[in-house]
Amino acid sequence: MAMQNFTFSLPTRVHFGKGQIARIQKEIPADAKVLITYGGGSILKNGVMDQVRAALAGHSTVEFGGIEPNPGYETLMKAVQIVKEQGITFLLAVGGGSTLDGTKFIAAAACYDHAEDPWEILLTGSKHIKAALPLGSVLTLPATGSEMNSAAVITRYETKDKLSMASEHVIPRFAVLDPETTFSLPVKQTANGIVDTFVHTSEQYMTYPLDAQIPDRFAESVYTTLLEDGPKVMADGNDYSARANIMWAATMGLNRILATGVPQDWVSHAMGHELTAMFGIDHGRTLAITMPAVWDYCREDKKGKLLQFADRVLGICEGSEDDIIDAAIAAVRDFFTSLGCPCYLSDYDIDETAIPALVAKLTEHAKTGIGERQKITPEDMGKIYALALKGGADA
Repeated sequence: MAMQNFTFSLPTRVHFGKGQIARIQKEIPADAKVLITYGGGSILKNGVMDQVRAALAGHSTVEFGGIEPNPGYETLMKAVQIVKEQGITFLLAVGGGSTLDGTKFIAAAACYDHAEDPWEILLTGSKHIKAALPLGSVLTLPATGSEMNSAAVITRYETKDKLSMASEHVIPRFAVLDPETTFSLPVKQTANGIVDTFVHTSEQYMTYPLDAQIPDRFAESVYTTLLEDGPKVMADGNDYSARANIMWAATMGLNRILATGVPQDWVSHAMGHELTAMFGIDHGRTLAITMPAVWDYCREDKKGKLLQFADRVLGICEGSEDDIIDAAIAAVRDFFTSLGCPCYLSDYDIDETAIPALVAKLTEHAKTGIGERQKITPEDMGKIYALALKGGADA
């Protein structure tokens, strides 16, 4: 089968490399009133915020920190209030994917007039977003690709709901990617980002074969980069070359290039979001649990791509088809585990009694008929959770 039709645009201007934060001075209009958003405050200690403040010395700025690793609706609405009260006209996200995602929601919610409660944005598939404040980003944690796409994921802690939004209106105008900003990242966050990128790539690649050589080969190059340079940054966080490769791989993993002309899956993410919302597990670590189990459960539908991945990326090509697929899944689990990301629910003291509540949330969020063939139901996802229950000595 040939590639599917697609429409493609990448409007985000990227400034990659050392010292590029200074470029934001010319990217943001001189007369803009800028809200600088950030997360837990690490940028205040590692010098990144100092660089941002220096670059914006001639601008009017307000700072808003405290955006959670899974950006919380309750927190973000406080920022929306500041935007309205202080006449903010431009948003600058300084941080990782969570800060970026949260800032995208702020940008849309500040201009949202369809309902009194902007949570409707998440409940209605973002269909009523008609405008958003312009935004840019300084990336400090490569993982989500949010710096160059239209998507965001927001958590409402009060109800334990984690939902996604997407709109062309919230695509960042520019993104600064300086690998040196990632030198101070904790090992755990580095590992989470590598897994997140690996699974983003898989959601667009691990479906069924088409004659789509360019997106396939691009995806395989991202996989190879993660497998080769991931261990390097885990061993030496100041390895600029490896950090640069991982940073660009993360952006390429979800800037829509890999999705051109091919089907997509996203079952692993749907399941992972519920694990984060219910148990507070880091997003990347939920994906280390769900994705190998999805591959196992959907092995017949994904057989062609699983065998292609095993051959082209892992060099596994001997044995029966099932043996090759088993070896490929095991190799990926071994890679995730080597990064410090466990691959089973039991590693988080979660057992089969949790599955009904997880399935109920998936049903509530209308996660039915998804996957590359639009046939995976919440009941199927319950069976996939069951495949991910035990590991290690219990396997």
